[in-house]
Amino acid sequence: MNDSTLLLSRRDDIASITLNAPERHNALTDAAVEHFLQLLDKVNADRSIRVLVIRASAGETFCAGASLKQLANGQMSGERFEELTNRLAATGIPKIAAIGGNVYGGGAEIALCCDFRFGIEGMTLRVPAARLGLSYPLAGIQRYVHRLGPDNAKRLLIGCEEFDSGRLLDIGFLTRVVPAPELEPTVAEWAQRLASLAPLAVRTMLHICDGTANGTLDKEEAEALIARCRESGDFREGLRAQREKRTPRFTGK
Repeated sequence: MNDSTLLLSRRDDIASITLNAPERHNALTDAAVEHFLQLLDKVNADRSIRVLVIRASAGETFCAGASLKQLANGQMSGERFEELTNRLAATGIPKIAAIGGNVYGGGAEIALCCDFRFGIEGMTLRVPAARLGLSYPLAGIQRYVHRLGPDNAKRLLIGCEEFDSGRLLDIGFLTRVVPAPELEPTVAEWAQRLASLAPLAVRTMLHICDGTANGTLDKEEAEALIARCRESGDFREGLRAQREKRTPRFTGK
């Protein structure tokens, strides 16, 4: 099942998933969630992809989360949306959210599932679940607490406060705030920076950072991954490139 409101593109070793339904503020229907999951499967299956960017094509909203219409009629559930956010968070390459507009509800969690979040001046974020009589799913609440701390999580989820770009930068939701015209060049530069690094080392340290943050780290597995980096061809190439004063050519092996 494909949904034309999501687009997968690729430039060299950087992939992008674009939300393309500005007329509904990029809210995700059940069909869109299914397609999003399929696109993540494609990205995860291709080891040559080193970075994933999540962006919106146009409009004033990055993403409004799950379709409220479908939540009301039973076509969408919080568990279904949680499946998507968990899968996105578990994608083992660096993920960048290019937030070119306001963020609402589950759209904020999609951004939180990314490792780096670049926003624009003047954007706002609001999570209205409590206004609608909904509780956020368990994994989502834990993600807010892990990433932003319990006080900020409570203000956003329970107090339904609206945070502007300056406040979002202060609490660590945003990695950087730039003027709107600078968003795409800034994201492209950061994505290229990440893509130029040794893939095994990047994936390993990303896995360890996330596992440490959410309390799921397997120390033996982590030590094995670290050892694999130390024994890799990429490490030897990195040392050679440093000696020869040139840019390394990493292969991920």
